[in-house]
Amino acid sequence: MNLIESIKMAGKTLLSNKLRSTLTMLGIVIGNASVIAMIGIGEAGQKYVNKQLESLGPNVLFILPGNRETQRISFEVPKTLVLADADAIATQVPTVAGVAPELNRRQVVTYRNRNTNVNIIGTTPTFPEVRDFDMAQGRFFTEVDIKRNNQVTVLGAKLAERLFNDSNPVGAQLRIKDSSFQVIGVLEAKGSSLGADYDEAALIPITTSANRLVGRNSPYGIGLDYIVVSARDANSVDGAEFQITNLLRQRHKITGEDDFTIRTQKDAMQTIGQITGALTIMLAAIAAISLIVGGIGIMNIMLVSVTERTQEIGLRKAIGATQQDILLQFMIEAVILSAAGGLVGTAIGVSGILLVGALTPLDAGISVVAITLSVGVSGGIGLFFGVVPARRAAKLDPIVALRSA
Repeated sequence: MNLIESIKMAGKTLLSNKLRSTLTMLGIVIGNASVIAMIGIGEAGQKYVNKQLESLGPNVLFILPGNRETQRISFEVPKTLVLADADAIATQVPTVAGVAPELNRRQVVTYRNRNTNVNIIGTTPTFPEVRDFDMAQGRFFTEVDIKRNNQVTVLGAKLAERLFNDSNPVGAQLRIKDSSFQVIGVLEAKGSSLGADYDEAALIPITTSANRLVGRNSPYGIGLDYIVVSARDANSVDGAEFQITNLLRQRHKITGEDDFTIRTQKDAMQTIGQITGALTIMLAAIAAISLIVGGIGIMNIMLVSVTERTQEIGLRKAIGATQQDILLQFMIEAVILSAAGGLVGTAIGVSGILLVGALTPLDAGISVVAITLSVGVSGGIGLFFGVVPARRAAKLDPIVALRSA
């Protein structure tokens, strides 16, 4: 027998037992669908998080008070960064395009009979440029507002809608804590980024925040929660990090460990990429277990098939079929079951990815590498687990096979 005849005979044999063949393929189908879907969704999750990071602003660095050890073990991080540090970075670091210090507190905002507890962000006029925000209405506060401690505020899009519905908030008076503030603008909606939702926040001049809401919480000036820095371009990020580190160490008279931490978008992307990659591999590995289960199912059914087809094997060997012919046919049957299960599972997995992409914010993509690997592994599993029953069939003595039948 040649290869084509063996394939034809294997196909006819499998089609004559459609239900059993379908049930045998089920484990492979589930395994392939799960592996492809998990890898696709994992990659989509990583793209989504990277997109969220990019939305924080172009070429952004975050400077936080305290070193990594302090941040890890202390609930209240000391205010080692002050507004004068932000001013020094803006004027003395040539690779920096903009600096936006932030001083955050949660306070109750009240307008008429509506009130809500939101994040009040004290910052400077450079905030929209550094954080890549546009104004939907009105204006942002200016250096004059900073110098005069003006009680003005710019609202996030969601907060403005919640307090004012469809009416124009610009010019209205609202209360933050116990002070009256005039609304001078509304930011364009941008959505949340890694838990920070500026659409739900109110922004005020940082001097007003320090004098009216927070107080001067550092003996060296206005203590900051963090400083956001925008480098001139992507190639300047590393240089900006180095220069800022040297400047702050000199200003803080540091001879040992830093009392601040600088984090970049690249660092965050690498960390999150490692986490999501590890989770994707773990989920894919768990899903791949069903491929092994499916392969064991194929081996069991093929062993049963050998027993049922003892007479057929005896007759074929009696009229001249060799051990290689019998071995080849049974292995082809196992590979066909695995490959067919792999193709059906691939179709289900791809459909699942497209469904997730349509129903969620995730930009679910179809990984050609994952599909090729999954189908290839399916065929390999069929070949591997088909060896034992195929060898058992090939070694049957024709006389004993015909007598036992």
